[in-house]
Amino acid sequence: MTDESEQAVRAAIDGEMRLLDPQVRAVPARVLEILDPEFIEIGASGRRWDAQSILTVTSGGSVSPESAVKVSEMAGVVLAPGIVHLTYLADNQGRRAWRSSLWRLTETGWRMYFHQGTPTSSGDREAP
Repeated sequence: MTDESEQAVRAAIDGEMRLLDPQVRAVPARVLEILDPEFIEIGASGRRWDAQSILTVTSGGSVSPESAVKVSEMAGVVLAPGIVHLTYLADNQGRRAWRSSLWRLTETGWRMYFHQGTPTSSGDREAP
């Protein structure tokens, strides 16, 4: 991976981790700095979310410091200039899901454009 690609992946990972931080999630303005205006999520529940619906949940205190999401197996790849794909395993109080997000570089920096969660009962990788 080139230095430029490594920097792009690092910026996306930093943004992802900020979004998982309960102190960031509690402040709608901080969340909006990270989410792309066209943001869409398909949650592990199967529900479709946009930025406004995410703000309703996150600003309501849905994530407390005592129940921070545990992240493992974080990996990222540059798909094209200005586009990064991240994948990782998230454990939120025993609810485990594989997470995938697309980040794009905008005039205001790296922002999450798309996110999806897929529930899993174990951390084992499955064969294709």
